[in-house]
Amino acid sequence: MPFPRASGILLHPTSLPSRGGIGDLGPAAYEFLDFLADARQGLWQVLPLSPLGVNHSPYSSTSAFAGNPLLISLERLAERGWIARDRVAALPGAAGHVDYDRVRAAKLPLLREAAANFLSAANGGDRKRFQDFCWLNGWWLEDFVLFEVLHRRRHRQCWNTWPPALARREPQALEHARREFAAELETERVIQFAFFEQWRALRAACHARGVRIVGDVAIFVDLDSADVWTHTDIFRMDAALQPEVVSGVPPDAFSATGQRWGNPLYRWDVLRARHYDWWVQRMRWALAQCDIIRLDHFRGFESCWEIPASEETAVHGRWVPGPGDDLFNVLRGELGDLPFIAEDLGHITAQVHALRERLGIPGMRVLQFGFGDPGAHIYLPHRYDPNTVVYTGTHDNDTTVGWWQSRNGAERSAIEAYLGLGSDGIHWAMIRAAVNSVAELAIVPLQDVLGIGSEGRMNTPSRPDRNWTWRFSSGALTPALAEKLAALAEVSDRLPPPSVAGEQRDREVREDFAA
Repeated sequence: MPFPRASGILLHPTSLPSRGGIGDLGPAAYEFLDFLADARQGLWQVLPLSPLGVNHSPYSSTSAFAGNPLLISLERLAERGWIARDRVAALPGAAGHVDYDRVRAAKLPLLREAAANFLSAANGGDRKRFQDFCWLNGWWLEDFVLFEVLHRRRHRQCWNTWPPALARREPQALEHARREFAAELETERVIQFAFFEQWRALRAACHARGVRIVGDVAIFVDLDSADVWTHTDIFRMDAALQPEVVSGVPPDAFSATGQRWGNPLYRWDVLRARHYDWWVQRMRWALAQCDIIRLDHFRGFESCWEIPASEETAVHGRWVPGPGDDLFNVLRGELGDLPFIAEDLGHITAQVHALRERLGIPGMRVLQFGFGDPGAHIYLPHRYDPNTVVYTGTHDNDTTVGWWQSRNGAERSAIEAYLGLGSDGIHWAMIRAAVNSVAELAIVPLQDVLGIGSEGRMNTPSRPDRNWTWRFSSGALTPALAEKLAALAEVSDRLPPPSVAGEQRDREVREDFAA
């Protein structure tokens, strides 16, 4: 669907300078939102908000529906009386990169303490909202909290190594576990309630300022997740509960062995016979949390690289068809307009482009990709179609300053010829090129607004560690920066109109789930 012309900033909440050693949904999030409003930005793009799985990646999660507990603001819980303020004061400070092990050790016990306090002392209104939350979301919540408790009890071992009765979800074994761990399950329900209370409050504040949230949905889910444990029938699993085939991408110029991601692939024929019910639930839920959804690895909906699970690399795979138009026709019939962005980067075939164009979904263009050989010029503004989302870079790229510092002389000459560098640096030249383009949406990572070098890089693909840890410093979001962005938004016709459309969608989605 076409979007009104707008600009915005890419910043995952973990990168906020919140107390507790990790960014969260508390005061620093609202300060960033105030900055967006002052800068006349209409979009805030985040990465997936789900509980973290392997290597702390937001794209590796234990649930496609649950919220990440580490994003809960204990300061906000203290304001609500869930936990004493002096308990929160002992948390790590607001500066420095995220140390996930330290954050988990410090924060999760306090979250469980706050949940226990809520259960023992919540007033009638709060308790009613909690009960309503559990009733409305039981379709995913009950499986997730049971998975989470069993997963923790079994030292985070993959569910298919659990005792067979639990791994195969035999009703008697599940009922026994629910009785045995009833108190822990209730704690996990409260933690999810706290996350979504805080997220929806923040999103309402965004709407009040004319800011829309751009969320992110990964096409695949992790093997070690509540989703696969609960729905083995829609994944390519064998009788021993092992994946038959897994996801990845084939060898290319960047990797001689390709990338073996390891996610189990879908049984699209089974899903088709069920009218794609799991995907309808997933996208309805995603649209209840965000206003626009970026579909990660969009090309997998047309065809994906299928790797036998026994293979250690992605070399011996093959392309197999995805659901194509059929899935999106069902989603549109169930959900109406689909405010999607297609992540269509990398080696994309004519068939993938044709699918995206038939669906009317805008694709992505990344300016950093545009200055190689002439074939890369599709990423430069003079080649854009308006139904496009332009980025200076993404969470997988180096920052623009870091990227510039690594360019050779010939590349720098081409960049300077195209952009016409000013005294305010390469990052502002790139920002101006993106925002002044014909693309309907222009999104810039905060690192580029701040002019940070490679030390601000969020993720280096294929590197297993030291990713997803960057945070910006308190005081970095100055009035001068906001003023500069606001002036650019105004002259490029990207000023955000005040809107309550997101709030209306919230009401409609709640009514759908209640029904």
